[in-house]
Amino acid sequence: MASPTMATRRLGRTGLELPVIGIGSWQTFDVGPEDQARVDEVLAAALDSGTRLIDSSPMYGRSEDRIGAALPSLPGDPLVVTKIWADTVEEGRRQFERHLELYGGPILLEQIHNLRAWRQQLEWLEQERDAGRVRLIGATHYSPGAFGELADVMRTGRIDVIQIPYNPIEREVERVILPLAQELDIGVLVMRPFSQRALIRPVDEGALAALGAASWSQALLKWILADERVSALLPATSSADHARDNAAAGAPPFLDPDARRMVESLVGT
Repeated sequence: MASPTMATRRLGRTGLELPVIGIGSWQTFDVGPEDQARVDEVLAAALDSGTRLIDSSPMYGRSEDRIGAALPSLPGDPLVVTKIWADTVEEGRRQFERHLELYGGPILLEQIHNLRAWRQQLEWLEQERDAGRVRLIGATHYSPGAFGELADVMRTGRIDVIQIPYNPIEREVERVILPLAQELDIGVLVMRPFSQRALIRPVDEGALAALGAASWSQALLKWILADERVSALLPATSSADHARDNAAAGAPPFLDPDARRMVESLVGT
């Protein structure tokens, strides 16, 4: 259950109310069993701070193994959202069966990662949704060059959620993708809120105070959450302290237009 301070938002037309901050696992959890205790600590810190969503993918190496091993001991009510990353239906189905084994079923959300073989994967995922083994279907992409195709998938009416990059220096989604998600009432999950650490830098404490943020990371997350078309953010971290700090950004208020422009000026855009 979310902490009293973290906001929740509706995940598009699904009607689900979820905390606005989740946790990603790209690179940070791609570790062996000897590092399981650290992964457990990071995930527990995030969940204790109000997070519920944990994002992963077969593309993320050993991250899925670490998350699956952590789940039985985690507090709260964690929800794993994951992906199919395969060029064939056979491999996609194998990945799905493994998700059921690792995370239990039904799976809340299966996303077609980077639109790989999306037509073929979407067909059988719809069958699994009809059978009750997955609740929601989504699609992801990181590259602006693929956003036209992502928009085409969104317009089919066959997906519930998208996952895209969005931050002060990656704003291409503002042009078509976010308006279309709002029009179609599709949930929006945000990856790479720090642009893979490109935005992490020292910032004067006075500037942070003016932004109402305890850290620069919080200011960046609040910049994104000021856009109400966004359902939830998925910052990745390998630090329990950073997981707590990120989660604190989910407490309103978020940034008004002037504060948003201030963040953009600090970034240099």
